[in-house]
Amino acid sequence: MTEMQAGDLLRDATARLKSAGVEGPRRDAVLLLSHASGIAADRLRIEPSTPVAPEAAVRFSEYVTRRADREPVSHILGRREFWSLEFEVSRDVLDPRPDSETLVQAVLDQVPDRAAPLRLVDFGTGSGCLLLALLHELPAAEGLGIDRSPAALAVAARNAGRLGLATRGRWREGDWGEGIAGAFDILISNPPYIETAAIGALAPEVARHEPRLALDGGSDGLAAYRALMSHLARLAAPGAIVALEIGQGQEEPVAGLLAESGFREICAKPDLAGIDRVILARNPR
Repeated sequence: MTEMQAGDLLRDATARLKSAGVEGPRRDAVLLLSHASGIAADRLRIEPSTPVAPEAAVRFSEYVTRRADREPVSHILGRREFWSLEFEVSRDVLDPRPDSETLVQAVLDQVPDRAAPLRLVDFGTGSGCLLLALLHELPAAEGLGIDRSPAALAVAARNAGRLGLATRGRWREGDWGEGIAGAFDILISNPPYIETAAIGALAPEVARHEPRLALDGGSDGLAAYRALMSHLARLAAPGAIVALEIGQGQEEPVAGLLAESGFREICAKPDLAGIDRVILARNPR
């Protein structure tokens, strides 16, 4: 098998991905060819005559087949950038999304002293992206990530090690806060909040390739928030910050649940699209 030119491979792959309904097919083709070949993406874009080794072309074809089946690019690459940090991802964890960076920024905006020895807990931690991004910005903080999925916790632990945060992050298999004691200064979660009946209508990248456990919020999308409230109230230190990611239109019911649980200073924070994405609250006790 002879070497092929990058431009020819990208042209064919882009057409195939476009016919499969993939958004941004050229962009994805470039990323996948770069991963398969080790050739910088910028070079592939501007030098279509760049030769690609036969074995790399075979790998690229396999990646394109997976992407045409609507597997997320991040799963094929095995990584995703979040908060300017690189995270390992897999089909065992929710793919970190830029919208979720809203939660990280909202929490940091509430911390007057980032050098304080704060205690953090992340319910449903998945890849650990939220907790680890915060630990990266809070150098004296320690955190506990909880998840029902052992496979997800393994991904989170590897991410902590890769980011040099293994000594400040702990991981525990569990159902929300069951069996957890102590008091935490920052309590966060990106719980499942999609209505069960709506999951099938999501993009195939989500509906078919992301863990249902991280998506399904019950019949009204609020089941996880109800389950969380007693644990938040029990584990929040005096003055603690609570930050919960929410779906579109969920700000009022989630704020109501927090108020009923005794939290105050409740407000919503929008993402870059102007959609309320995070509910913040404080424990006044």
